[in-house]
Amino acid sequence: MLRLAKNTALTLALVAALLAPSAAQALPRTFFGIAPQTSLTDTDASYMKAGGIGSVRVPISWALVQPTAKGGYDWSSVDPVVAVAARHGLTVLPYLSATPRWLAAKSTTLPIDSARARSAWVAFVKAAVERYGPGGAFWTEHEPSNAAINYVPAVPRPMPIRTWQVWNEANFFYFAYPVSPSRYARLLKPTYTAIKSVDPGADVLLSGLFGNPDQSGKRGMDATKFLAALYRVPGIKRYFDSVALHPYAFHVEDLEELTEEMRSVIVENHDPSASLYITEMGWGSQNDPRVVAFEQGIQGQARELRKAYSFLIANRYRLDLKAAYWYSWKDVPNYCNFCDSVGLFRAGAAFKPKPAWRAFVSLSGGRARP
Repeated sequence: MLRLAKNTALTLALVAALLAPSAAQALPRTFFGIAPQTSLTDTDASYMKAGGIGSVRVPISWALVQPTAKGGYDWSSVDPVVAVAARHGLTVLPYLSATPRWLAAKSTTLPIDSARARSAWVAFVKAAVERYGPGGAFWTEHEPSNAAINYVPAVPRPMPIRTWQVWNEANFFYFAYPVSPSRYARLLKPTYTAIKSVDPGADVLLSGLFGNPDQSGKRGMDATKFLAALYRVPGIKRYFDSVALHPYAFHVEDLEELTEEMRSVIVENHDPSASLYITEMGWGSQNDPRVVAFEQGIQGQARELRKAYSFLIANRYRLDLKAAYWYSWKDVPNYCNFCDSVGLFRAGAAFKPKPAWRAFVSLSGGRARP
């Protein structure tokens, strides 16, 4: 049975690869997403749009937006990204995270341990939705008629944010410590309520869960185990709309297994309304898999991208998969041991594509250049 399943999956992937352009036309506009590591420029957005990308995943760091307790909110780290994306017709998927220093010594501490922290977090979440959601202050400020008065670039067509992701990789100590499904549930409940109080039609997306962290205990938990434990919190299904996965893997076969297992947890917990997102996935183009398992060389990166997206496209209805975001857009040297080669383009202001970019646009039905 296992051999038959693998052969079936391979056949579906090959069919998807052969039919990629026509299949891409039937996909939702935001199915192909990108999670850039660098600031978003108009040129970046032009290439993304041409390449068939419909959505950009970006952080909204509470620590940056509200660095002091009494200083109000500073949206200067977010406004330019939202403006560029909107001008080019790209949807923004933000993830809200990073507790400021005036509340916790580390940004990875979830803001749930005091009434002050919980209240401040809820206020921040509401402020973000009020600014970037439907009818938000950002869109009013950037209307062509108001832009000159406010000394900001015009955004002719509002593209309000309707999906909000709650934290990043809450099952991995690098972003959340201690790793605890019950602590995350305590964050999720007031966050969901805060978002819906401002925009009842918004979708609340769980933290993207890192597939298989090497660490265990308080430092890490496999995505499926974390999600299963979260489901055991009484009534928690009322406090999120969709589930998210970061299936970083050595090869595509591992990504397939992680994705299938994640869907199985949703089904086993009788949550048919919960869709699945992949809000990060990727392989690096350096040929050093012994140091970083996800680095497969310049051609290997393109190969794994092609196989991964072919599988996801072929199985998206069965998985109820809404979107898949590639991490990342451009290489960033000296950022992390994986980030330096994971881009579709090489580092720098110029746009020097890798074979992976050509593989991407062949699947998305896009163009390599604007």
